Amino acid sequence: MSHAFQTADLYDEHGDALDSVSLVMNDMGGRTAFTGRVRTIRCFRDNALVKQTLATDGRGQVLVVDGGGSLESALVGDLIGASAVQHGWAGVIINGVVRDRLALARLPIGIKALGSNPRKSAKDGAGEVDVVVSFGGATFVPGSTVWADADGILVQRAGD
Repeated sequence: MSHAFQTADLYDEHGDALDSVSLVMNDMGGRTAFTGRVRTIRCFRDNALVKQTLATDGRGQVLVVDGGGSLESALVGDLIGASAVQHGWAGVIINGVVRDRLALARLPIGIKALGSNPRKSAKDGAGEVDVVVSFGGATFVPGSTVWADADGILVQRAGD
């Protein structure tokens, strides 16, 4: 499935209404372009809420995970990625890292992350779901729209 947008063109048209993520995010999924309504999770080195959320009906949404920028342990791997595909998520954006990147690259889903680390994360369920999260100069409000492609990530500016 291709999307009829380019983030550069969207920014040229609507720059004042959009936040742009200034972090270098790597494409880890099989799709580089994706868009959808935002759901969020804030967690740190614990992916239980990520796994639980991506196992629910995604309805073409994008899960934005603020993992605090931690590079120490992966928040998404091949099993969670496959679950996200099965449940209809359009994508996952992670301020943190993934694992199983070769398997993730074969999945028909957009996944952006800071990098990869084979270390597993905790599974205690610590964190918050559907809260406002900010990283890389962008604020993600649940229910807003996000666009991601090879050039980067744009999100509706809070309040617009």
